[in-house]
Amino acid sequence: MSNKARSPEHPQTHKKDKRNFDEPDHIARSKSRIVQIVPVKPAAIAGVTLTAEFSLTRLYHTTHSAKQAAISAEVNRVCPSPIPSGILERFRNRIRPRYSARTRKDVPMASPAVDFARNHQQRFLDELKDFLRIPSVSTLDEHKPDVQKAAQFVADDLRRIGMENVDVIPTKGHPLLYADWLHAPGKPTVLCYAHYDVQPPDPIDEWKTPPFEPTERNNNIYARGAVDDKGQLWMEVKALESLMTSGNGKLPINVKVIFEGEEEVGGESISEYVHKQKTKLKADFALVCDTELFAPNLPTLCVGLRGLVYTEIEAQGAMVDLHSGVYGGAAPNPFFALIEIISKLKDAKGHVLIPGFYKDVKAPSKDELKAWKRLPFNEERYRKTEVGSKVLTGESGYSVLYRTWARPTLEVHGMPGGFIAPGAKTVIPAKAAAKVSMRLVPNQNPDDILKRFTNFVKKQTPKGIETKIKVWSKGPACVVGTDNHYIQAATEALHDTFKKETVFIRSGGSIPIVTDFLDGLKIPSVMMGFGLPDDNLHAPNEKFHIPNFHHGIETICLFFEKLGGN
Repeated sequence: MSNKARSPEHPQTHKKDKRNFDEPDHIARSKSRIVQIVPVKPAAIAGVTLTAEFSLTRLYHTTHSAKQAAISAEVNRVCPSPIPSGILERFRNRIRPRYSARTRKDVPMASPAVDFARNHQQRFLDELKDFLRIPSVSTLDEHKPDVQKAAQFVADDLRRIGMENVDVIPTKGHPLLYADWLHAPGKPTVLCYAHYDVQPPDPIDEWKTPPFEPTERNNNIYARGAVDDKGQLWMEVKALESLMTSGNGKLPINVKVIFEGEEEVGGESISEYVHKQKTKLKADFALVCDTELFAPNLPTLCVGLRGLVYTEIEAQGAMVDLHSGVYGGAAPNPFFALIEIISKLKDAKGHVLIPGFYKDVKAPSKDELKAWKRLPFNEERYRKTEVGSKVLTGESGYSVLYRTWARPTLEVHGMPGGFIAPGAKTVIPAKAAAKVSMRLVPNQNPDDILKRFTNFVKKQTPKGIETKIKVWSKGPACVVGTDNHYIQAATEALHDTFKKETVFIRSGGSIPIVTDFLDGLKIPSVMMGFGLPDDNLHAPNEKFHIPNFHHGIETICLFFEKLGGN
């Protein structure tokens, strides 16, 4: 799915701060704390009555010696006579760090699960490489056994780490994978989602290394599915292992897992399963790890996705392929028919010309637009490093983020048919096709858009050509609220990992299951992904930044621990 800063280095464990505070280690490590001097009872010193009713507050980023000096200065102010050092020590010993909700987030909670994850980073990465070697391409029939193998790979590891009721569930397409652990009474239940299927690797010749032989370069791991979504699925599994092992076989919250192998082809099986198995999948919220950080080292939660209608226009002319010399000028050419139709779908400025296409579009709020303007985004850098084109295109009057997150679009993905092998063949093809999709925004109804698209295509079809429309997938857009306990806990966990405030973004991509969770199970989704904008999703040389893989595992551990009250 789915303005760069320098890539983050993996955070190191802080060395213990040896300052003389009788507080827990994780409080003593805080670099920024509020300090108060507790009022002291009157004391007679050298014949002078000292009433030290004073407070020193909001001493930020000061050393212990500086605090002691401040105390000494205040005592000298109210009692200029020489004071025995023992009395001063009594005042110094009154120092008590006070931390509030505001400062607590600067103090990462001690986590045995995070320690376990850090101690097993290389094993986790090696396991991911084994997972990535399985070419689980869901759209190609020849890879159906590989998709099954990938599901079994994950199921075996879930059993090994202690998850229960692990089940590889057959469907009309590729299998689903379910598991659970439900022994935390009174604690919330999470439904963990990810997908183990991947896109085709084409074009193969543009990969620097084989797409199914994971390769490390520049602190990244390169392979098809590295970030979308096998790497992020494995983050979830390894976080569960870290929590389970460090917790002596227990998890801080109840966990259900539902992984699928059809996300890249529409996710029809999981959608049907969710609506039929509401009781089995009942949870308080879903964790979806299939998104990205807005920029390197910037903690991000995705709160909006565009919808999708993916179609294929099939055009038929003659009964069979014809010799272009013999029949050229008399026989209809389905490619030219498709060219005519496609050219009328959109104007030169990127505005979709299907009547009523924009009728129900809901614009983002003013507050959301203001928040987007504050994001570290540079259009020219985006053009050069992510798009790589000479210019950016699209509707005028809207920013790039607005166009890619909150405006509907129409794109053409491929036109199969005719002769495409090297060399020449003078043929008028009998059939041709065009794969056309539309990304939708809130309030647009996929069924309504499909109907309008179908009617428009039929109206624009030239004489001598018959057209049919095949629907590969469709689903609505989704925007989730941020005013719930789960989003707040996720925000705190991200802050503990990255030491920065979390930003909320939308994604131009589509994750159909999020809408199914909302409509079918009535639960919100926390979309917490760790990819990067330049990870080449669906393209050659897909990658996952290795520190982000480890950051994801640690953040999920902290997230679940916070929800469990640990």
